Amino acid sequence: MRLLLLEDDDVLGDGLSDFLRAEGHRVDWMTTLAAARLLERDPFDVLLVDWQLPDGSGIEWVRSMRRRGIATPVVVLTARDLLSDRIEGLDSGADDYLVKPFEPEELVARLRVIARRRAGSGGSLLALGAVEIDLSARLAMLAGQRVDLTAREWTLLEALLQRRGRIVPKRELEQIVLGGDAEIASNALEVHVSSLRRKLARELIETQRGLGYRIGPAT
Repeated sequence: MRLLLLEDDDVLGDGLSDFLRAEGHRVDWMTTLAAARLLERDPFDVLLVDWQLPDGSGIEWVRSMRRRGIATPVVVLTARDLLSDRIEGLDSGADDYLVKPFEPEELVARLRVIARRRAGSGGSLLALGAVEIDLSARLAMLAGQRVDLTAREWTLLEALLQRRGRIVPKRELEQIVLGGDAEIASNALEVHVSSLRRKLARELIETQRGLGYRIGPAT
């Protein structure tokens, strides 16, 4: 998943970024609302937002995004632990609320829940023909046999699953999977799509020429 982490504590932000990246996620870490606002239209899978920031309120930013129709899932990360705070945070438009200090493993588990919800699955298993995908274990199987995927192949598969049934523009997928690395070849996304098709099933991912890619509904 591509994550925006908005956290002004350098120790927490640095440690959490490293942990999430080690779990296979792409993380953009920002310490101010001004910096985060520059990226709010980018295709993130989840926003991890601190409540109190040097230049304003993360909760007010979430409210503002919801009023403007930005529906990206939000997890609030804060030391504010009163019941009234949790209610306000969730009512602002946040999808989850995690009180500091917390174990990073719990945050990763909550991200898996969001991934399952966005993929339209109550459980962790999705079936697409002969392909089975375990979102919690980050595991893909073909006809019951495990298929090894690279980190970028898994990120691509997860991005398509979380947008299942709709065409995802190539540019959006490039930002999620590849980031802004200028050294990456212009056809890198097509290479990853081709590799996924070869490893799983050619018909799994549809190409909508000139528009992007789509993965079909689960069965």
